[in-house]
Amino acid sequence: MRGNSFGKMLSITSFGESHGPGIGVVVDGVPPGLEFSLEELQNELDRRAPGQVKGTTSRKEPDTAEVLSGVFEGKTLGTPIAVFIRNTNQRSKDYDKLKEEYRPGHADETYMDKYGIRDHRGGGRSSGRETIARVIGGYFASLVIPKVKVKGFISKLGPFVHKDIPANLDTDFAPYGYPDASKNKDIEKYLVDLKKNGESRGGQARIIIDACPKGLGEPSFDKLKADFAKALMSIGAVVAYSYGLGEEFADIDGSVASSSRDNFGGIEGGISNGSRIILNVTFKPTSTVGEKAKEGRHDPCIIPRAIPVIESMVKLVLADHYLRQNAYSNGMWDE
Repeated sequence: MRGNSFGKMLSITSFGESHGPGIGVVVDGVPPGLEFSLEELQNELDRRAPGQVKGTTSRKEPDTAEVLSGVFEGKTLGTPIAVFIRNTNQRSKDYDKLKEEYRPGHADETYMDKYGIRDHRGGGRSSGRETIARVIGGYFASLVIPKVKVKGFISKLGPFVHKDIPANLDTDFAPYGYPDASKNKDIEKYLVDLKKNGESRGGQARIIIDACPKGLGEPSFDKLKADFAKALMSIGAVVAYSYGLGEEFADIDGSVASSSRDNFGGIEGGISNGSRIILNVTFKPTSTVGEKAKEGRHDPCIIPRAIPVIESMVKLVLADHYLRQNAYSNGMWDE
């Protein structure tokens, strides 16, 4: 294993580089007979696709999904599902200056240390473009757990902070993933100015999970909270994760912490308790800054395009654990 696969009963294996022929994924463990919609899969990919919103990368890609196997006549077959996305708008020359330069916080130098060779074009394997595979996997995971609702949104981006959980989680927070639509023009200007100045910014996102069944997660090493951590921390720009009150637990007494199960964000003992699950994720600023950022096609802040990615990784964890738990009960667990 070289760290390109994720999951146990439901797994994904991603492949491809940012400026190679394309990005692909093999999704294994999806049960047979589930209704498949190419249109819905494409909609999820379009949410992540570059070149759609001002203040993000100017690279434009259709990200058209080609389903190579595992689906027939609109239903999953139960066999490995392979999906391929062709790269069509590479400008590799934009990255010539990065061939001999290593960006702090990026995988440039560590890839050289590990492999002795690297594809410097757009970050190669460490590019955010690899997250296409995760979004595809998340779509198929959603077919396994159709009743579970997963919603991500930006809780902090520069001066824009949204502490409260939106009352209506069915709302589309496009184009930036920020719950307060009145701030969209201000966010656009903020991101455009970052790009113009060769600067970048990190921030935070929150994920709300509703209608999660009880009993997901294992008692020791495969705790639900631990698998969420691995899933979310495997995303390139993510540097921290918490659930429930998270770091706030360090500043309160046990009597306060234990006064409500809600403080634990729907997970107790590493196992889901049936309540709403709340996760928080912190993103670092993108590593390409200065003149290199002005010349290339880089996101000054990755979070607006990362929302469907974090949602997808959460869905993959939930679907994997759902299939595990259902197997324990011989398919009778959730009836």
